Amino acid sequence: MARYFATCPKGMEYLLRDELSALGAGDAHEALAGVAFSGELALAYRACLWSRLASRVLLLLADFEAADAEALYAGVRAIDWEQHLAVDGSFAVDAVGGGDALRNSQFVALRSKDAIVDQFRERHGTRPDVDTERPALRVNVRLHKGRAGVAIDLAGTPLHRRGWRQGTGEAPLKENLAAAILLRGGWPALAATGAGLVDPMCGSATLLIEGACMAADVAPGLQRDHFGFLGWRGHDAASWQALREEAEQRAQHGLRTLGRVFHGYDSDPLVLKQARHNVQAAGLAGFIQLTRQSVERLQRPDGMATGLVVCNPPYGERLGEREALAPLYRSLGERLRTQFVGWQAAVIVADDELGHVLGLRAHKRYTLYNGAIECRLLNFDLAQTAPAERETRPLSAGAQALANRLAKTSRHQRKQLAREGITCWRAYDADLPDYAAAIDVFTVIGRDDAPAPVAPGSAPFPQTWLHVQEYAPPREIPEDTARTRLRELVRVAGETFAVPRERIALKTRYKAKGGSKYGRLAQRGQFLLVEEGGLRFRVNLFDYLDTGLFLDHRPMRAQVRARARGQRFLNLFCYTGAVSVCAAAGGAATTTSVDLSATYLEWATRNFTLNAIGGPHHQLVQADALAWLRHARGQYDLIYVDPPSFSNSKRADDFDVQRGHAELLLLCGQRLAPGGVILFSNNLRRFRLDESLQQVFEVRTTTAATIPFDFARDGHVHHSYELRQRAVELAKT
Repeated sequence: MARYFATCPKGMEYLLRDELSALGAGDAHEALAGVAFSGELALAYRACLWSRLASRVLLLLADFEAADAEALYAGVRAIDWEQHLAVDGSFAVDAVGGGDALRNSQFVALRSKDAIVDQFRERHGTRPDVDTERPALRVNVRLHKGRAGVAIDLAGTPLHRRGWRQGTGEAPLKENLAAAILLRGGWPALAATGAGLVDPMCGSATLLIEGACMAADVAPGLQRDHFGFLGWRGHDAASWQALREEAEQRAQHGLRTLGRVFHGYDSDPLVLKQARHNVQAAGLAGFIQLTRQSVERLQRPDGMATGLVVCNPPYGERLGEREALAPLYRSLGERLRTQFVGWQAAVIVADDELGHVLGLRAHKRYTLYNGAIECRLLNFDLAQTAPAERETRPLSAGAQALANRLAKTSRHQRKQLAREGITCWRAYDADLPDYAAAIDVFTVIGRDDAPAPVAPGSAPFPQTWLHVQEYAPPREIPEDTARTRLRELVRVAGETFAVPRERIALKTRYKAKGGSKYGRLAQRGQFLLVEEGGLRFRVNLFDYLDTGLFLDHRPMRAQVRARARGQRFLNLFCYTGAVSVCAAAGGAATTTSVDLSATYLEWATRNFTLNAIGGPHHQLVQADALAWLRHARGQYDLIYVDPPSFSNSKRADDFDVQRGHAELLLLCGQRLAPGGVILFSNNLRRFRLDESLQQVFEVRTTTAATIPFDFARDGHVHHSYELRQRAVELAKT
């Protein structure tokens, strides 16, 4: 009796356990992201051929202590590899997990490979080759809590690759996740009764193909041309051939007696073309009908009284895009409720709010993972078509603490906000370590994008909008935990400030090479108007990483406005020109605003226009600030310079504020009129001002005076300085 471990995505362990038990694994028991079982080799072959849920099937060879690299090497070399691999064969090693001394999976794979190679070289004077694409033997090494498990990957490549996929839509659904959705949706029992299957947004037809194969008893691995055990020395070819012949006979019988057509719809003709290729490659062209049609026209197929509507609608991958999907979800819910009475439905969603938009009461909910995205599978019994009442689940203890903190902050700051006329402010800045995000409140007085009809019942202006920006969670926090906390934060923020979800802009981070980064941004083109000190500014909460108005620079804008009267004002790296507008409103004789971005300069132009400021005294210059300074000839009484921490524009030299600020400020000094002032700020947390600047300028650190009260809990949100030329330098001039 050999020991095996079948891997699967999180959330599918219990389904996989039941599936393997049905295949003959009497001792199958679930573990994290997989199921352990034991049996004869034929059982493992059957799992590779018939499992719709497993990712890989591993034959366990050894389990040993591996506290360090030497212990790992010794343990792998102790296995008799000639039983599994010919000396003239090929192999590859995959490594997962890690430990205190073995953190790098590539190093773990390399040391394991060395152990195998050294054993062969010692015995035969030669060694097998390494082939990472399609080796004769694929070895799997797992490290967990100081122990190593070494196994042969009998699948060779992930089992979700069935062999029929010819093309995909934008967001292909893995076949084993599609199978889990169908199983949780009760499809096998419905299929046995001759029920129908409909996918209103079929994409690459994965759900339909999986559903048809289930209904026709087609083994999911029947079309695969490769398994990892085919090059293994322990392979039992006769046993495998018998299993394949049995599966082929069952498939032929199942397809011959299937006797019905399943329906898929999509509005994208290119996606449908790819789906048709997939259906043909799967041998199901006569059983799946694909039609170009929008969700708004979805209807129950004629003659089908019962069935399952299964759907993987778009999640809204771009930031802020999910709100734009609400009409699609609303239409889907309405068609399900009115056109599919007596049917079942299974819809997988990545956002609970969009799930609520369906307007249906789910009788079952399951958590599944589409890659790293935590999703909810919602099952609906459409025999009961009454609209769902929105469930208000109780807050967790942490979320309740967050709600208390937001309410307390809002209450304490209300008077000062009103007294100073502040309408855009920071309400929360990772005050509680479990909720790592910043929440900014914007009081919007109008819209400044393309005119749009006002929806009936929409709230009049002013409106409260929220801008939520996630910080990178600590590495030790699991992704699903961080995602749950972020969802709680958005819910609590919306409830505290009475803001609907469509007016909350959420900027989330994702793990990528080089560290945590923000995801792709939306392209909604939704520009809003806010007010500060009687001036109007244009902001965009969704489409850009920054909103167009730096809230932590509010005191600096007020300072520039107070000092600008009669001054020649220069604004370098001017961004959307908000500081220049303040200088002009304060009576500046001239303003010159320099930025490399045409987009931001257009934005700045609009900010000037919104405040009825214009004319030849207010110039906007598209140029790299450093290059422009090197060739500029004018003089300025007040210079404001707020460079980015880093810049790698293709149209200018790379800029690093720590390395480049001294040169930048010296160039500013050459343009500074006698008695003039440079106001310098930046947002690099570990910034240190170059001490050599003290020889040229009288420098005064003004950080404490320029950080607004709502940012006081983060005393380093920016650094600011006031620089004046020393008298000796003036004399030289």
